[in-house]
Amino acid sequence: MRDGMGRIQHVLLIGGTSDIGRAIVASLRPSEGTVLAGRDPDALRTAASGLASAGLPNVTTCPFVAGDGRANEESLTQALQGRDVDVVIVAVGELGDQRLIEAEPSEGSRLATSTYVGGLEGSLIGSRLLASQGHGTLVVLSSVAALRPRRSNFVYGSAKAGLDFLARGLRDALRGTGVDVVLVRPGFVHSRMTEGLPAAPLAITPSAVGAQVARILARRAGGRRAAGSVVYAPPALRYVMAVLRALPGPVFRRLPL
Repeated sequence: MRDGMGRIQHVLLIGGTSDIGRAIVASLRPSEGTVLAGRDPDALRTAASGLASAGLPNVTTCPFVAGDGRANEESLTQALQGRDVDVVIVAVGELGDQRLIEAEPSEGSRLATSTYVGGLEGSLIGSRLLASQGHGTLVVLSSVAALRPRRSNFVYGSAKAGLDFLARGLRDALRGTGVDVVLVRPGFVHSRMTEGLPAAPLAITPSAVGAQVARILARRAGGRRAAGSVVYAPPALRYVMAVLRALPGPVFRRLPL
């Protein structure tokens, strides 16, 4: 539960090695503790060390492997040790190689498991944890890739589209429980996931996304709950995507996307 000053005390990041997820945690600056959940113990320890070096207290880790929902729920529940959590961030998934996926369908299955199944499990488990305590915010990282299929990444986009749909459904399902859902749709973010790719227009950094999400959550904690249910990062992408989604198919397919 937030403290008397309205400050966030505990955060759970599902996808604990995500550059964007960790940037959100760093911007929220939880005062009591952070749990990083993920599949790679060594990478989680490195991520936890980085947040601790940035001044965040009590950063711990726990396993979370997409596709093993029962074990994931037990792991997260045990890691939280009965403490209330103010914010659950779901930041799982990978971009994948579109051409490789088309040549090797098993790669598509792997991507769908890590990106959609992992996101579904994290969102459902996280929302249950928050609903059981009667308060908190679920932050789900989607992508603008979810909004219209593009030749360059439509398999990744399809996985994110499923997660995007799920988060919007959860927002309605959780009304009246005290749980808030914020859906974040970043564009191109300079991160390990996009390393080596040419930057798209309006490209931003994980820190910029983190700062934007922190501002939205602070606003909503102040009573402005109608604002920011769906967050585009950067904000200008909302208008860009509105135009792109309205374009006729033959025109859209000619764009270098």
